[in-house]
Amino acid sequence: MRRAHATDGAAARPCTPDRLVVLHSLREPDGTTQYVDQMVVGAAPEVDIRFFSWPTALFGRYDVLHVHWPELLIRDSRRPWFRFVKRRLLDLLLLRLRLRRIPLVWTAHNLSPHEQGSRSDHRSLDRFYERVDLVIRLNPASPVTAGREAVTIPHGHYRQPFARYPQPAAEPGRILYFGIIRPYKGVDTLIGAFRDIDRTDVRLRVIGNPHPGQAELVRAACQGDSRIGTLLRLVSDRELVDEICRAQLVVLPYRGSMHNSGSLLAALSLCRPVLVPESPTNAALAEEVGPGWVLQYSGELTGEVLEKAIAATAVRPDGEPRLQDRDWSEVGLRHRSAYRRALARRSRT
Repeated sequence: MRRAHATDGAAARPCTPDRLVVLHSLREPDGTTQYVDQMVVGAAPEVDIRFFSWPTALFGRYDVLHVHWPELLIRDSRRPWFRFVKRRLLDLLLLRLRLRRIPLVWTAHNLSPHEQGSRSDHRSLDRFYERVDLVIRLNPASPVTAGREAVTIPHGHYRQPFARYPQPAAEPGRILYFGIIRPYKGVDTLIGAFRDIDRTDVRLRVIGNPHPGQAELVRAACQGDSRIGTLLRLVSDRELVDEICRAQLVVLPYRGSMHNSGSLLAALSLCRPVLVPESPTNAALAEEVGPGWVLQYSGELTGEVLEKAIAATAVRPDGEPRLQDRDWSEVGLRHRSAYRRALARRSRT
């Protein structure tokens, strides 16, 4: 992948009139398709990408800090005591940004962290939000208000990276959930709704890497129903494409207000209809991609809702979802403009 440079701060070139060095709060690509790949592969030619480490953030040379999930900067599930250290590191980083006049850009992937932290975590994140110079919304329906300015840059699609793999035909009656399995994803609700369907011509697949304790809950919920199959681990891109393409319907039964989902874009990239909870952002996406691709339900997911979605997707919608505005190159150009806007604003204050 191009412009995936080392994270050594000494190696980073300073800003020139034609180039920008952007430090992302992301890990380097690991060979599986993730959001970070859009930032790297789609980056505009004038943008050099660096990946986050605390030494680079505190002592490295870069022009813009682009944070994606700020709560991940201060959390440590394996060493809870280290959260205190990370909160202090974040304070030092915010001080450095202010003294060096380095703009802070935040992509609002979620309206709030999915897992609640401590009061100290909340105070630390409040200080982060107060320092934000520019917010990137992933859709125009986002109610994000933190930061002094906001721009809308959509989440890119995954058509290009998935095109290299075989794409089998959909199997009638096959329903799929895929993605990381966490409590807010609502996988247990999906399994319960599916088990309420008294039919032998439908099947459910649940695949994805479970958070601690989730695998046992999923297995217990599936017990005794031979129509349900699971693959509870991180899957390769080839496996993921195969599973999505073989599904008639993808279901993402997230709890709470669904704001953004890379899984939803992955399914649409492979032309598979998706059932999701009703939300302003899902309604905006449904209008963007065209009729029949994004099905919404209100309230709790039930067997009746699921059966209606199965019937509605028995015949695939015409054509393909409209995702042209989500090409990675276009997304990269919009990010370049956002960085320059943040730099211009910081230089005036």
